[in-house]
Amino acid sequence: MDKKFLTPKKHHPLIKVWNSYPEFLQNTTTMALPAPSIERIIGEIFAPGKFYYYVINLVDSTLSHHHENILEIHGFHKYPVHLKEIIDLLHPDDIEFVMEAERMCIEKMKDINGFDYIQELKSSYCFRLRTSKGNYELFHHQALHTLKDENGKLMQAVNIHTNIEHITHQNSYSVLLSGINGREDFHQMQWSKYNKISESQPAIFTKREVEIITYIARGFSAGEISNVLNISEETVRTHRKNILRKSDCKNCSELIKMAFEWGYL
Repeated sequence: MDKKFLTPKKHHPLIKVWNSYPEFLQNTTTMALPAPSIERIIGEIFAPGKFYYYVINLVDSTLSHHHENILEIHGFHKYPVHLKEIIDLLHPDDIEFVMEAERMCIEKMKDINGFDYIQELKSSYCFRLRTSKGNYELFHHQALHTLKDENGKLMQAVNIHTNIEHITHQNSYSVLLSGINGREDFHQMQWSKYNKISESQPAIFTKREVEIITYIARGFSAGEISNVLNISEETVRTHRKNILRKSDCKNCSELIKMAFEWGYL
């Protein structure tokens, strides 16, 4: 068997993307991978709604360590064992975007030498998934990279999916690559086939304002944001006032909706 490419037992569209980058994703190891730290995962995720997560073994696209919500949200009778079972839930019109989003993330990592610190980067974007009700709803996807081999190639990741249908139905078709564990990376990319951001975004936020928007969306108080960013509470309140003014939002609920629709989350 040719081991140049990933060869899962079940094929799914993302394999085509991943096989284009064997220098970063190719692995021939078949050993069982250790479980990632769930506590760290929970600490890094942003979930303004009902969510679940699962661990992906990138060698064969198998899944493990699922959060129990996946059963209720999607109507599974047992935990899915392969990524194809999740991909099969995608709205057909969003499959192309998901493939391109993965490619955009990998290309950006190449540009910034991000594979050197890939475990301190998180990718995120939105797409529609079929739910247990039989309809498609908008989900926010976050991927944390949890294990590399001795050659620096990615072996394991954790995907977190949050239902945000109660916040917005509008997908910005943007992709974010952002830092975690103290890194300040923030790279916002727009799918070329859906250039919604440039048409509808009336405000340009500073890097600090974008940072504060993400903490507001996670439910942090002014005091908590002050502690995390090492700035005064008064400075945080001033930033929040300016953000609401720029975005023409009346409150933080409107701000979170805007942040999703403009691709800041």
